[in-house]
Amino acid sequence: MMADEKKFVPVMITPFDQKLKIDLSGLSRLIDFYLAAGVKGFFANCLSSEMFSITEDERIELVKFIVDYVKGAVPVVATGSFGFSIKDKSESIRKIYDARVNAVILITSHFAGAEDSDDILLQNFENIFKLTDKIPLGLYECPAPYKRIISPEIFKILLNTDRLIYHKDTSINPEKVKAKLETLKEIKNNKLEFYDAHSPNAMSSLQLGAKGMSCISGNFYPEIMVWMCNNATDPEKRHDVKWLQSEISRVDPVIHQAYPISAKYFLKKRGLPVHLISRTYIQELTSEQKKNLDIVYSDFLGWCERLKIKLAI
Repeated sequence: MMADEKKFVPVMITPFDQKLKIDLSGLSRLIDFYLAAGVKGFFANCLSSEMFSITEDERIELVKFIVDYVKGAVPVVATGSFGFSIKDKSESIRKIYDARVNAVILITSHFAGAEDSDDILLQNFENIFKLTDKIPLGLYECPAPYKRIISPEIFKILLNTDRLIYHKDTSINPEKVKAKLETLKEIKNNKLEFYDAHSPNAMSSLQLGAKGMSCISGNFYPEIMVWMCNNATDPEKRHDVKWLQSEISRVDPVIHQAYPISAKYFLKKRGLPVHLISRTYIQELTSEQKKNLDIVYSDFLGWCERLKIKLAI
């Protein structure tokens, strides 16, 4: 892979069957769909995967299945910082790493309470680094249990540990993203890949130097996010990039409503065998929500037609 190549890494949803068990057959079809769309990696066992609503055994089963199915075609990362104590979290990290992922992702809010200082956060990260040997790690500013945004100053300290190879940023604010990307450029020979989780930031983040995007829109139209990653820095495509960014930003509030059921509804419209079943969102979509998603689906087809993007399915 070219050093400056951009990548789209979807935050994978988890298909469930009608008994609320993980639907591995549906998951295999979903993986094929993502790959056909051109994704360059997978974030398994994340918030979109409903990771807080599945058991530890199910998380491991999910991650192992994805790694085995992908067979090294693209990298796979997965969240692993579960447990009450730092020791518990280190054991969870080892279990996920034993599933042969490329990196284990740490949720930033798992390492300090909302009221705790950054000093406590750093101490807990130092302890987890010691307990996990040289396992490749990453950060995820997950919105749950609460969102702990890493400041550029703390980001720099963590980068200098040389333990991190992945960061999923949810700060949303373009200026904060820019500050972190500038910090990343200051660290020579750093292996960390920076991914923005906010699709309205796609054009600016990619142009500022983000390695790629990892946002929920990839569970609706991954082909669009792949196109954006491939073309955001191409001067000859600047008009199309700007137009597409405005379209992605316009529909972003719609796809967030009733997520992840909204994504499952959208994927079902696209022909994937996904049941409208979630462990985290138990209500049915309203007729208004379905209508709005239907409009986005029509818009999506129009985007593909204008940009000559081949549909994955």
